[in-house]
Amino acid sequence: MTHYRTATTGRLKPNIDSAAARGAAAPVISAAMALLFAVACGLAVANVYYAQPLLDTLAATFGIRPATVGIVITITQVGYGLGLLLVVPLGDLVDRRRLIVGQSLLSVIALLCVALAPSASMLLPAMAAVGVLAVVTQVLVAYAAIMAPPGERGRVVGIVTSGIIVGILLARAVSGTLSDLFGWRSVYLVSAAATLVVAGLLWKALPRNVRPAVRIPYPQLIRSVFTLFAEEPVLRIRAVLAMLIFMAITMLLTPMVLPLTAPPFSLSHTQVGLFGLAGAAGALGAARAGRQADRGRAQHTTGIGLVVMLLSWGLIALLPWSIWAMVIGVVTIDFGLQSVHVSNQSLIYRVRPEAQSRLTAGYMIFYSIGSATGSIASTMVYAHAGWNGVCIAGAITSGIALAFWALTRHLTPADSPR
Repeated sequence: MTHYRTATTGRLKPNIDSAAARGAAAPVISAAMALLFAVACGLAVANVYYAQPLLDTLAATFGIRPATVGIVITITQVGYGLGLLLVVPLGDLVDRRRLIVGQSLLSVIALLCVALAPSASMLLPAMAAVGVLAVVTQVLVAYAAIMAPPGERGRVVGIVTSGIIVGILLARAVSGTLSDLFGWRSVYLVSAAATLVVAGLLWKALPRNVRPAVRIPYPQLIRSVFTLFAEEPVLRIRAVLAMLIFMAITMLLTPMVLPLTAPPFSLSHTQVGLFGLAGAAGALGAARAGRQADRGRAQHTTGIGLVVMLLSWGLIALLPWSIWAMVIGVVTIDFGLQSVHVSNQSLIYRVRPEAQSRLTAGYMIFYSIGSATGSIASTMVYAHAGWNGVCIAGAITSGIALAFWALTRHLTPADSPR
């Protein structure tokens, strides 16, 4: 039997990955419930991305200068980051059913505030609230990991993560289509209605009166997120990997619209949105990685995923000559990314049965840092070195991720089927 040192007391306790550790009242997650979790996650995370194709419309509606309208996206991402730190850890402290449904209902209110906002001074706080509440996706992922039997945890996490991928990819296309047909406010009205329906389904489906995993004051709960980094090498290593792989993918996705909308391709924004759907293959990568992790091959899958990401940049760099090479590159890099991401989650969720939500919060904070850094760096590189510069920077980042994994692999437990 292995032991761990608790994040709150420092005492050694047995690491028992069992139904008792997950909470006696928590049933094994069914296929239907895993699908509901995936739908709920996809709908929630899409709220963060709906505004991206609407920035020009929002600028005109609220009199925001085009040069500064990007603050709408920034403030939403800031809200999401705060939610990761301040809200997600609550999944280890309070009844998860009430937390998830409560966040969903508050999201309905925030989405209605966005849809009905009369001015920018009302829009921006509402968008920040949308970002904070969208972290319900991570509460759901952690809850799914708790409810899943140890031998199926990777598969379940892969299914739920697939919903997140699809939600991100569909958000831009759905937002653009609804905005063209019914105006931009309809995007948030429709999302509010859908969120309300899903909240009702979750209230009916989720188990009642599940005993919280820990009983500590809230400030101590938040501090323990950082304590976990000091105590758990798996979390440290996998969080850094998350930062690097998501930095690499945002280096591709952020400036991608610039060469695609310029000659010789001159694609419309709608076509660029559809182009991004090629990355839906990443959902297949998530599902397969989950199954491989359950078979004790998470480290092996991580290595393959990182190699695939690195090699994909060679195809992506061919964009000036072949748009189809770019499509294949987007498919493969997202496949590799999701393989690594799900493997990361599968490994960290084995560590502390009583701290799944805090592990998720710590891990995803590094994801946010990587995404923000990649977005800023890629636009700067594109302005000075064009698409070739972006591809070189992305390949270097992917290479660093591969080298980091190779150098730190011996510091984490070897693969073993659970």
